[in-house]
Amino acid sequence: MPTLSDLAFRHTELDNVDLDWMHSLVSDWQLLADLSFADLVLWVPLRDGTGWIAVAQMRPTTGPTVYHDDVVGTVAAKGERPLIDTAWNERRICREGDPDWSSGVPVREETIPVRRPAEGAPGGRYLGVIQRSTNLSSARTPSRLELTYLQSASDLAQMVAEGRFPFSGEEPILVRSPRVGDGLLRLDRAGRVTYASPNALSAYRRLGLNADLVGAELGWVTASLCYGDEPVDESLMVVASGRAPRETEVESGGTIVQLRAIPLIVGGGRIGALVLIRDVTELRRRERELMTKDATIREIHHRVKNNLQTVAALLRLQARRLRVPEGREALEEAVRRVGSIAIVHETLSHAPEEFVDFDDIADRVIGMTGEVSAPEAQVTPRRVGTFGVLPAAIATPLAMVLTELLQNAVQHGFEQRSGKLQVIVSRGAERLDVLVSDDGKGLPEDFDLETSKSLGLQIVRTLVVGELAGRLSIDPRPGGGTEVSLTVPIPAST
Repeated sequence: MPTLSDLAFRHTELDNVDLDWMHSLVSDWQLLADLSFADLVLWVPLRDGTGWIAVAQMRPTTGPTVYHDDVVGTVAAKGERPLIDTAWNERRICREGDPDWSSGVPVREETIPVRRPAEGAPGGRYLGVIQRSTNLSSARTPSRLELTYLQSASDLAQMVAEGRFPFSGEEPILVRSPRVGDGLLRLDRAGRVTYASPNALSAYRRLGLNADLVGAELGWVTASLCYGDEPVDESLMVVASGRAPRETEVESGGTIVQLRAIPLIVGGGRIGALVLIRDVTELRRRERELMTKDATIREIHHRVKNNLQTVAALLRLQARRLRVPEGREALEEAVRRVGSIAIVHETLSHAPEEFVDFDDIADRVIGMTGEVSAPEAQVTPRRVGTFGVLPAAIATPLAMVLTELLQNAVQHGFEQRSGKLQVIVSRGAERLDVLVSDDGKGLPEDFDLETSKSLGLQIVRTLVVGELAGRLSIDPRPGGGTEVSLTVPIPAST
């Protein structure tokens, strides 16, 4: 499905500033849909002036929908939807008197012009029209809660038409902000509660409130519950009194409540505010548990890295005492293998999840290989391409594979001569292709990967084929040298 930006750039005259305003509106208009018990469709005039195109749509979570199918991308000619034309031409909210039965259910239509404040334009700039459609099939005598919702929706609609909602300069509201159904308070101009939904009242009961909220000044009530004799946080008073469009959290007696204030500014003056309430106690507890688990996992990786470095140091010390060259070389190879694993655990000890940027690991492994090459050989390996982020289950064996292949190329491919050694990486959606290429002396004539007695190649084959479920091939390089190609499947989500 095309996005709002795609449709706007392709079919309308909206510029980047207009689109930013539209995105801010759409990111927060679930609030208007839920308060209205209605579907919202955003229509923007076509570039050629012949009609309208629907660029965004929102269904209510508080009532039945009118549109069971998506209407985004639908084009309506001028005159086909008279209420949209009227709202646009007369710059006012238009309401239809009688319900529309054309869809088989009674639907009340309303259109709201979308205005953006603009410098140098006293009336602002009008960008489109919101069509608000209410399914009346389950209509009944509204309760006090529903009447408050509808009045609040009417005020918000007027703010949209006046260019006062969304709030200019404010960051888009996050998905985890309180919603209408979580709990709602309506405040008057002085910050006193005129209506409290059952969920909002329950949240304040859990904070320790014993009295009624209606008629109380929300700022002082909240401060007295959460601060006692301590100095009051001024930002809390601003949010709880509804004077600014902000969010905050308050905590008392082990309960954590999130508040979001929405000042209601109609006709140039503040008439009150809406405060959305959400009890986030359990959510924050789980977040703290996850943070503790993440810290524990990182500490484990850190300790594993330290232990591996200790093992490597012991092996290195033992190698220095050996007088047999073959034994010393075997221990030095073991040191490098352990070191490659330690690099992965060191990276994981700094990562918040079990994923690592493998480019950093690869560069460090490549650097280690360059350091142990013979000075007269002058082989400097380099990486071409990007590995990207990989899960630890792939990163650890891949680091060992890379260490073995590079070390093998330096030791057996070049010996006393200089040359080029490259690690060429190509990453697809669900696979990783790595080519280790050198222009050294090449493979023996009778070389066979399946029957090779080399411990390093046996390790590589076991890790690539057995652990990573990948493919491995070693072939002569055109022009001389050796090419080792491996393909490893990777999860599409990484």
